[in-house]
This record gives sequence, structure tokens and C-alpha cells, in this order.
Amino acid sequence: QVQLVESGGGLVQAGGSLRLACAASGRTFSSYSMGWFRQAPGKEREFVAAISTNGAATRYADAVKGRFAVSRDNDKNTVYLQMNSLKPEDTAEYSCAASRSWLRVTAPSYDYWGQGTQVTVSS
Repeated sequence: QVQLVESGGGLVQAGGSLRLACAASGRTFSSYSMGWFRQAPGKEREFVAAISTNGAATRYADAVKGRFAVSRDNDKNTVYLQMNSLKPEDTAEYSCAASRSWLRVTAPSYDYWGQGTQVTVSS
């Protein structure tokens, strides 16, 4: 069992930056690939980024490539999402998730989910 708690969301102006964190419980964090997803009101949940168990490999959605960066610190049981050059269309609830599979982009591939943190980007 892995419990995930996100933090770092908030209100930011377009062009600004935010850093999300996802803290995991348990001693098996390093055995899970981690992903970030987002869901805007009235829209389906979408993949944002994923990182492999040791952090050596990452994967991004085209919409955030070059602006967002995912990283992890296995000693701290934490995964991060650095978001730069934010746009109003990035406004959504962001959730982290843990998967036993490698760098998947679909939500059903993930086994554990956090409750999410809201990111709002004003124009």
C-alpha cells in the first residue's frame, strides 16, 4: 500500500512557475514509477508526466514538453513536478500516481493515487 499526498498548488499568473510535490508513505516508493495527471473542469483526466523508478527516464505530454520537468528523490520518498511558463490552459487539479509498470501514460496503469492539488493560472 502506498499513500500519496500532493502539495504546492495555488494561483499563479500566466508565465509564472510552480513546483508541485508528492510525498509517498511506505518503504517501497523506489519500486514504483510515478506519474502526474491533471483534470480540468468538464474535461477528462490527462497524462502530464512520468518518471521511472530511479529517475533516469522520463516521459511528457506534448502540451507540457519543454515547460514542465518531473524529478524524484527516493531518499525523501517524494516526486516533484516543476512547472514553468504556465498558461491558463494548465489550470487543473493535478494528481500524482504510482505504478508498478514502467512510464505508462494511461490512468488505469496506475495503482495508487493522491487526492490532488489545484493549480490555477490567471491570464
